Formats: sequence, structure tokens, C-alpha cells
Amino acid sequence: MTQNIYDDPGFFAGYSRLQRSVDGLAGAAEWPAMRALLPDMKGLDVADLGCGFGWFCRWAAEQGAAGVLGLDVSEKMLERARCETMDMRVRYDRADLEKLRLAGASFDLVYSSLAFHYIEDFAGLLATIRQALKPGGRLIFSIEHPIYMAPRQPEWQVDAEGGNIWPLSAYQIEGKRLTNWLAEGVVKQHRTMATTLNLLIRSGFIIAHVEEWSPSDDDLAAHPDWVTERERPMFLLISTQT
Repeated sequence: MTQNIYDDPGFFAGYSRLQRSVDGLAGAAEWPAMRALLPDMKGLDVADLGCGFGWFCRWAAEQGAAGVLGLDVSEKMLERARCETMDMRVRYDRADLEKLRLAGASFDLVYSSLAFHYIEDFAGLLATIRQALKPGGRLIFSIEHPIYMAPRQPEWQVDAEGGNIWPLSAYQIEGKRLTNWLAEGVVKQHRTMATTLNLLIRSGFIIAHVEEWSPSDDDLAAHPDWVTERERPMFLLISTQT
């Protein structure tokens, strides 16, 4: 099961104070770039995987989506999303994305923001999404950039059998990463960019756009503290279609 760290009271309280939690989509630095990848929402059936407080779900409905399904593993997230959503075209359900089941050919767009880097069985999730999309449907998502998820200062470990050592946090070594972000022991799954893109291709997706997000000059003028985000990309944005 996906780690449900968002229902931890301390983590949830800290997350609720983040700019993207307070201001919604407008508070997410990468939102303008994500929005530019999205199709016209009018009449679309949409699923938001890892919907959190439901900001994107409500936005999609406001843009004319026919129906929006928001899924999240966190009861606390879903409770707030339901309280803040009045549009009957939007519904929320609890779901573990590691074990997700979706009806076949039921969505025009599957969207996800900063959720897939928690998923261990990414290939299995992609297979589920692929069969749930209508012909010509799209998967558009963001994740933490793989180079951001692989710490730059590696720790070293001795191989008990062979006596070899390797950097546990090196970019090319994929797998679980433990981080202390708002709470201790947050589990994320590191994959290289090549692995992510090749899994998409093998799952039957056509890659339409890949963006390694970095703040623009205008962004830095408005948010000078974002200058460190030019040292390495923080987000990876990917648009695909079937």
C-alpha cells in the first residue's frame, strides 16, 4: 500500500501551511507550465490521481469538464476536498494508487500532480491508466525531478557478500528514498528519467512533451527566493496521449 503520510497529524498540519495548500493552483510554481499542457476541458471526463485538496478537480469543472473524479489515499485530504467542493460534477473517492482499478475507456484525461514519485509499481499504474483512457485520451502529470530525488551527497554502504561499496543515493541506483520532509521517514521511489520515459513508451503512450521545470526571469522577479531552483530542475512535467 502507498504510504499514507498525509494522514499523519503533524505532516498534514505542515502541508496545510504550504503556499500551494493555501493558495491552490496559483500557489504552485509549476502550475502555469502544467496548465499550458492541458487540452480544452469542455465536455471531458477527467480523473485526478492524488487529488489532495481538490484544487485541480474544481478548476477542471470550472473549465467545463463533464465529470471529474478525484482519488487520494488520504482521508484528511479528501475530507477537506469534499468540504470545499460544491460542484456536483466532481466526486471524490479514496484509492491506493498501487492497487488502482479504473473502468476501461472511461476518461479523456488522467491528470496527476506530484504523486507518482510515491508509487513503487509505476508500470502497473501506467497499465491501469492506459486501459482507462478513451482512444486519443491523455495522461499529463508532474513528479519531482529524478535528479532532485537522488541526493547530491551520497552515503556509502558495504556489500556484505562481495565487499564492494556503492553510493546509495547515486542517480543511477533506483528504488526507495527516505526523506525528512515535514515528517521523518517519508518514502519516495526514485527512477531515472530514462526509466520513466521508457515505461511510458512500453505502456503504449505517445510522449508529446517533456519539461524540466525551472523558474523563468519573470518568476525570479516575483519570487527572488526561487533562485536556488535554477541549480537543478525540481519538477519533471510530462504530457502523453494514446
